[in-house]
This record gives sequence, structure tokens and C-alpha cells, in this order.
Amino acid sequence: MKPTPVKAKAQEVIKDASMLKQKEMMAKHYDRLSDAPETGQKVASTFVPGNLNELLMCFDLVNNLPEVNAIQSGLRRQSGGYIMEAERSGHSEDVCTYVKSDIGMMMKGNIGPNGRKLPNPDVLLLSYTGCFTFLKWFELLREQYKCPTIFLQTPYMADGKVTPNMVQYMVKQFKEDVIPTLEKVSGVKFDIDRLREYLKKSAKAEDDLVHVLQSAKNKPSPIDAYFGGIYYIGPIFGAFRGTDDAIDYYRFLREEVDARVAAGKGPVTPDGDMPEEKYRLVVEGPPNYTNFRQFWKMFYEEGATVVASSYTKVGGTYDLGFRHDYERPLETMAEYCLGVYTNRSLPMRIDMLVDYINEYEADGLLINSIKSCNSFSAGQLLIMREVEKRTGKPAAFIETDLVDPRYFSAANVKNRLESYFQMVEQKRSGKGAAA
Repeated sequence: MKPTPVKAKAQEVIKDASMLKQKEMMAKHYDRLSDAPETGQKVASTFVPGNLNELLMCFDLVNNLPEVNAIQSGLRRQSGGYIMEAERSGHSEDVCTYVKSDIGMMMKGNIGPNGRKLPNPDVLLLSYTGCFTFLKWFELLREQYKCPTIFLQTPYMADGKVTPNMVQYMVKQFKEDVIPTLEKVSGVKFDIDRLREYLKKSAKAEDDLVHVLQSAKNKPSPIDAYFGGIYYIGPIFGAFRGTDDAIDYYRFLREEVDARVAAGKGPVTPDGDMPEEKYRLVVEGPPNYTNFRQFWKMFYEEGATVVASSYTKVGGTYDLGFRHDYERPLETMAEYCLGVYTNRSLPMRIDMLVDYINEYEADGLLINSIKSCNSFSAGQLLIMREVEKRTGKPAAFIETDLVDPRYFSAANVKNRLESYFQMVEQKRSGKGAAA
């Protein structure tokens, strides 16, 4: 009698307690969204950069984030089918794959990551912060949902400065357009004291997030500020900023990270604690989500930890000093929108990356250029060369996409990474110059 074949068990993915806590928070949020038609809560769709969650909560609105939905679809390997559906309906291959994943999901019944239908939005709030695609994205959603659309224009920081005129221009929009429209949609009267309370909570959580991000200055770094950072930024960049849940989460995360520092541990990876830190990197650009674990594995198997990244600043540049100020509620929301990474000029982005390499004692810069994301990809070669010149550290360029599995070539990415680590070794030994 032949023995019955034993099916190999899938390897367990290791997550630290804060990652599990974050996952639980996100699951509850999606259930709250799905329950909105029954509970009578109204829904606002908005974006992560310039996300005005504290203001939306003043009107009892539930926050829905289309690009987060696309990320969740990518992590679950569903985005490829959604993208193909959108392309069959006429959307170009060159369009942002977040958009096509969202449109395709909508065309296939708008089933969210929890397996339940997401409700139609009652209002679209576009706090525009430098990504032109967001404008076209909400035009498409407005055609579909036929709901009110609010456009909050954030002046671009071309000269690298926030001026009083910029702030007042945005405050005027809050007073004359954004708040009145949200009052009308929700039926709730605006209470500025309520907003102040939410902003006070935001600042408390932001303090702990910055502590966590700056813990990467330790050697070894207790966190990976790119792959692990995706988990860390989720609550504060999305629907939890301004809440007690956010305060609790970031206090919990801070204690967890401090314990790793005290124990001299590196970051937690899907395969457990990273045994040795060989390379410290700064990364520019978003990650690939359809092959997220495989992508991360290429780094930690080589002993490479990302100690700082630009992507984890798209929802706020808190580590550069910004905090929400409850004493200046409308002005502080304007300053928040002005300062997010997508609203920063190329010289500002270069300064940030150079500072990160120096402050975090990184070995160099790695750029992940995203095929369908012009907001990040435009100018990245210039950024790479200028950062190399100013730091003397080697830089490299890889290419993937956000949530389109057709544009992730594991072999190409791995080859480029291995070449880059060789370049770092040569630079350390003095045998080669940055390419």
C-alpha cells in the first residue's frame, strides 16, 4: 500500500504584536464601512496625502480611502483582475494602477477586503496635494456615484516654503466651501472645539510615531522603515488619526520598539527576527504590493534594513517637525496638507533624502521607480544622481509597480539588488566609486 502524500504546510508568516493589532484595527474599520447603510452613517471618500480625518469625524462621517482599498486588493492578489477589468472598459495601460484597481473593484461589485460590499460615498473630498491623478480619479468616481465633490486646493511648494498667504488661501476654502458642504451632506453642525479635541489626540499619536521612526538611528535598527513601516503608518495615515485607538496603538508600538532596542534586536521579518544588519538603506518610492513578501525577502535575506523612506511620509512629514496644533485648528490642517511628501518640490525631496542618509548613517539610496506613478517617478533619476553627488554614497534604481503583477519581475529586481549590494561593498573597501 502506497503511503498517503503529506501536503506541505505553508510557512507561517511571523508578525510582531503591533502588526497583528494594526490588522485587527483595519478589519474593524472595514466592517464599520460595510455596516454604514444599516447604521445610517454617511461615508466620505478621500485620499491619504492631505487626509483630513479629524475634520471628517466632526461630521460623523466614515472615512473611505480608495488607494488603501487598492493596496489591500494588491496584498490579496486581487488587483490584477480588477486592473484587467478596467482596461477592458477602456482605461489605458499607462494609468495609475491604484485607479484601475479601484475602478475594476467597483465594476465587479465593490467588494472590500473583508469580503463585503463597500457603500457608495455620500461625498468625495479631494484635498489635492500634488498628485494630478487624484483629480482625474475623483472625476471618474463623481460620474459613477453622482455625489457632491469638494475640491480643496493645496498650493504647490515650488519654492520650498510655506507662506502665510498659502495658509490663508486654504483656510478661506475651509470656511467658504469645505465645511459648509460637509455640514450640508452630513446634517451635522460644525463644532470647532470638537475639532480641537481630535487634533490634540493626533499630536499625541504623532509624537509616538516619530519616536518609532527615529529608532532606526540605532544599530541595529529595531524596525524596517519601509516594509515594516507600511504597517506602522496605516492607522495615522488613514481613518484613525485623531482617535483614542490611534493613541493606544502608537503607545503600544513605541513600547514594543523600545523593547527591541533594549534587547539589541533588529526588525521582525515574515521569517522572524533579522539575524544580522549588513546594509542600512534609504529608499525612495512606494513598494510593490502584489509581491510584497517576496520583495521584502530579497532585502532581509541579504541583511539589508531600510532605515528611512520617503513613502512613509506621503501622509505627513511628522519626523521633520510637523505636529497638528489644536490651538490653530484650520491653519494647522492647511500646513499639514502643504507639507506632505507629494506636495514637495524635487529640491526639497533631495534635501530630505540626503539628510536621511546622513542622520541614519545609511550606506546609500535605493529608488523603486513605479511604472504607473508619475507623482513619484518623475525626476527620480535626477534625484538619484544629486543624492550620490552630495553624500558620496552609492545609489541604485529598480523598477516595479504598485498593484499590477505584470510589472514585477522577481529575477530583474533580485539581480539589480545583488549588484547594488556589491557596489556598496566596493565603496566600503575603497575599490570602487558610486556608479
